[in-house]
Amino acid sequence: MMTKKTISASRASLILFLCQMITALEVPLDPILLKELSQPPTITQQSPKDYIVDPRENIVIQCEAKGKPPPSFSWTRNGTHFDIDKDARVTVKPNSGTLVINIMNGGKAEAYEGVYQCTARNERGAAISNNIVIRPSRSPLWTKEKVEPKHVREGDPLVLHCSPPVGLPPPIIFWMDNSFQRLPQNERVSQGLNGDLYFSNVKPEDTREDYICYARFNHTQTIQQKQPISVKVFSTKPLTERRPTLLTPVGSTSNKVELRGNVLLLECIAEGLPTPVIRWIKEGGELPINRTFFENFKKTLKIIEVSEADSGKYKCVARNPLGSTHHTITVTVKAAPYWITAPRNLVLSPGEDGTLICRANGNPKPNISWLTNGVPIAIAPEDPSRKVDGDTIIFSDVQERSSAVYQCNASNEYGYLLANAFVNVLAEPPRILTPANKLYQIIANNPALLDCAFFGSPVPEIEWFKGVKGSILHGDLYVFHDNGTLEIPVAQKDSTGTYTCVARNKLGKVQNEVHLEVKDPTMIIKQPEYKIIQKGGQVSFECTIKHDRTLMPTITWLKDNGELPVDERFIIHKDSLAIMNVTDKDDGTYTCVANTTLDSVSASAVLTVVAATPTPAIIYDRPDPPFDLELTDQLERSIQLSWIPGYDNNSPITNFVIEYEDGMREPGVWHYQTEVHGTQTTVQLKLSPYVNYSFRVIAVNEIGRSQPSEASEQYLTKAAKPDENPSGVQGIGSEPDNLVIIWEPLKGFQSNGPGLQYKVSWRQKDVGDEWTSVIVANVSKYIVSGTPTFVPYEIKVQALNDLGYAPEPAEVIGHSGEDLPMVAPGNVQVHIVNSTLAKVHWDPVPLKTVRGHLQGYRIYYWKVQSLSKRRRRHVEKKILTFSGNKTHGMLPGLEPYSSYKLNVRVVNGKGEGPASPDKLFKTPEGVPSSPSFLKISNPTLDSLTLEWGPPTHPNGVLIAYTLKFQPINSTHELGPLIEIRIPANETSLILSNLNYSTRYKFYFYAQTSVGSGSQITEEAVTIMDEAMASRQVDIATQGWFIGLMCAVALLILILLIVCFIRRNKGGKYPVKEKEDAHADPEIQPMKEDDGTFGEYSDAEDHKPLKKGSRTPSDRTVKKEDSDDSLVDYGEGVNGQFNEDGSFIGQYSGKKEKEPAEGNESSEAPSPVNAMNSFV
Repeated sequence: MMTKKTISASRASLILFLCQMITALEVPLDPILLKELSQPPTITQQSPKDYIVDPRENIVIQCEAKGKPPPSFSWTRNGTHFDIDKDARVTVKPNSGTLVINIMNGGKAEAYEGVYQCTARNERGAAISNNIVIRPSRSPLWTKEKVEPKHVREGDPLVLHCSPPVGLPPPIIFWMDNSFQRLPQNERVSQGLNGDLYFSNVKPEDTREDYICYARFNHTQTIQQKQPISVKVFSTKPLTERRPTLLTPVGSTSNKVELRGNVLLLECIAEGLPTPVIRWIKEGGELPINRTFFENFKKTLKIIEVSEADSGKYKCVARNPLGSTHHTITVTVKAAPYWITAPRNLVLSPGEDGTLICRANGNPKPNISWLTNGVPIAIAPEDPSRKVDGDTIIFSDVQERSSAVYQCNASNEYGYLLANAFVNVLAEPPRILTPANKLYQIIANNPALLDCAFFGSPVPEIEWFKGVKGSILHGDLYVFHDNGTLEIPVAQKDSTGTYTCVARNKLGKVQNEVHLEVKDPTMIIKQPEYKIIQKGGQVSFECTIKHDRTLMPTITWLKDNGELPVDERFIIHKDSLAIMNVTDKDDGTYTCVANTTLDSVSASAVLTVVAATPTPAIIYDRPDPPFDLELTDQLERSIQLSWIPGYDNNSPITNFVIEYEDGMREPGVWHYQTEVHGTQTTVQLKLSPYVNYSFRVIAVNEIGRSQPSEASEQYLTKAAKPDENPSGVQGIGSEPDNLVIIWEPLKGFQSNGPGLQYKVSWRQKDVGDEWTSVIVANVSKYIVSGTPTFVPYEIKVQALNDLGYAPEPAEVIGHSGEDLPMVAPGNVQVHIVNSTLAKVHWDPVPLKTVRGHLQGYRIYYWKVQSLSKRRRRHVEKKILTFSGNKTHGMLPGLEPYSSYKLNVRVVNGKGEGPASPDKLFKTPEGVPSSPSFLKISNPTLDSLTLEWGPPTHPNGVLIAYTLKFQPINSTHELGPLIEIRIPANETSLILSNLNYSTRYKFYFYAQTSVGSGSQITEEAVTIMDEAMASRQVDIATQGWFIGLMCAVALLILILLIVCFIRRNKGGKYPVKEKEDAHADPEIQPMKEDDGTFGEYSDAEDHKPLKKGSRTPSDRTVKKEDSDDSLVDYGEGVNGQFNEDGSFIGQYSGKKEKEPAEGNESSEAPSPVNAMNSFV
């Protein structure tokens, strides 16, 4: 038991040791070192296991090997020694083990068929090749047969058998006619995998006599031909349609075995009328994506690189309108042996331990066997330093005699694997193979690789130092490779210096110095620009560079990526290229290339040559699209895009718009990326990780945008960890016992890679809890349950994907869910400001009882009753909210002389708390509203009767009414104002001693102890004297007046007739011209609304009537029609008379003429009025 434990511990340490030794398994191919070090043989080249040779050429069986001393070679054939010296046709290439068998002079390849194996041997061991099976290729002729013509009825199926001769390798089959033209194939007619030609149903056009099957043998480059087959199709009407049946394979099921890594081909060919279509499915699974192909019009299912996972049942379904049939193929995938871990060469020093591991897999599981120097290890000489443990050989305390070549053979019924691995026991002090004082020169911001090729046994340890007395190098600034190379990923100017490599093992120590110089990069600081030049002109391209002063640059100019034409018109200066007397041939792309011994940069510009002036009329249009998009400087987060501008169509390009497409997430959708000036043809684009970019460019001029360019090649950026975390992180509660954490998820590009998730973390603030975290899928919300009510939490949300986490996120403060406030505000007080405004005070509630975010206080108030009416009314509650932690608020819009109640409640995000006790308060009296109506009736020569209603809103106790009135004469002038005070309990009044036929304006309002309310106005007219009215009527009916009117009418008629006659004769009416030139201001046009002629009037006579000033026929003025006040009709305010004589004129004291339109004066019409209305 103790021994067993010791071996297990030893094996564990050896595995760790081998991990450190992995780069020391091969001896470096340094010429000097190889001359000095012994090394067992290694097979470097050999012929394939199954080697089919051309019988017309010499047979060459390869076997090359290396070793020190150089190995000698021997061969076996069919398991026995092959004595080369006894066969004159067999020779061996010098310094090689390759056999050459000369069969060109009478030899036969068949005589050399067999299994060959090569052995390479020196004093350190022997390596062997695979078993190489030599077989000459064969291309036999078709056996002679009598081919009978095929007579087939139209619509029936047909199979033309090829039955090619068996060749080595199998031939390629195809069908052609006598003219060597391939026969057309389609869903109806196709060739099967066995070479037969299948017709699902025949048609008359299939009739022909030259169906010929050909077999091509590639190895011998020969083609064999079968006898032509004649097919005759005869027609029968009508055709009988039929459901599909399978021509191949037969039956309903079959089996197929295929080897891992091969191509699986499954075939189903059906007949039927109409022609069936084939569909493939895998029972219980999906066909593998990216490895599945359909060939031969979907009759063949092809799966490449098959694996054990592709085993299963595959069903082909043939269907036409009359029905379907199917066939199930059970596929079993077996596997020849394949490597899991192939043995690798092992270099050890005396006394060290090591292992050789040989692990392979297959189906069935392969057998592992070991050989040493080509001999089965069971019968090989004993070696106490080795122990075989299945697929592993364990070496312990090796000595120089332990050197040997070991072979591992893994085999099953489908094949075998053979691998050579040597164990070379050497005792060598460290050697550094890199030349001393080697100089490395690189450009800044590029990686620097400083070599330290070494060898030693045991494997030396490598250390690097900078400077003469520098300390050992370590840290993130350097990468130390197993082969001794020191890498500086991003070398800077301060990386310049001397570096020392030290190699040491137990046999010694050696060191070597190398030197690093970091140079400034070469840059083109002024690039050539796109030029348009007329033919015959001259053009110049600039190219100014900046470079390291220790490097000597050379500038080369190219045209269309080739050399410049040999032409004296091209003049190259230090920083520019000039082209004189430009011709059409000069059109193209010119590139400036700046080269140093370490780097090279270039910049290009396009020259467009246009016709010289004069030219036809210039046509301006949108630019042609850019072309030749190219992606360069491809980095993980940036790329350079360059293009050639299209023709600008005579309007200079002002800018280029660059758009991108993400072929992975949104194929076909283009997004804005950036834009550059119209003279720029390259741009450095910033990229996001894990995006499959394509770019296109759009040119813009003053006319518009060009069509987009063709898309660039695609560029897939590498995935990376997220650069940022989600924004808008909040913590709010939807219930009193939870915390809802929400955030704005990262958009598509921000994920930077696959597998986007979020790490949600929270802890209660100021209590010292640890963070609680959970990783959720790509969502935007997470709910934490069981939290205390409304307590603060620290929250953070961190993005992560399959490559890692985003930077540490910022913390935000959120709160768990709110609950309704617990207490009501206290000490509510009301202070009356005036009859419509009150101020409310209250004490704030303790913040702990709010149980949520304090949003403010809310006052509910309602009118209980009016103190003047002494009756209750419908209660309509009103609400005012005061934000924040306020302790007072104003209640506007109260009704005077009323009783109110109110209460106050605190409000949080959840809702309202309990109400404070109702507080009763009363508003003082105010001024009343206007009387509800004023009605004037019973007009007489000297009196009018007034009736009114009390105010709708008395707003207190009425103490009196006030009536004011004044006469209005025919010129709208106001007479003296008379005032009468009327007791509050009166509702009517008769005014006496008024003037007859006079218009009066009345002003009426109520009063409380506070003051006067709004007034109501009205107008009325006393009736006229009957005697005066009769006199006016008598004058209008006198005979002389009627005669005068008739004479005037006759005169006007005659004048109109004369004017009409003269106009028809072509003459002009001079008076008309004068009238047109000097329009009489006293003659006005007819009014459009009533057809009457106008009369003399000031401008103010034709102002529009004031809306609402018309009085109803019953002379009653309702409240909504009579809200006029002294402000409306007092001094300095304009007004007018309405059609019914109501007052709408000016009370400013100006004299105005009475409007002609709709004058309803109480005076009887006079002859003058009648004349005015006629004329």
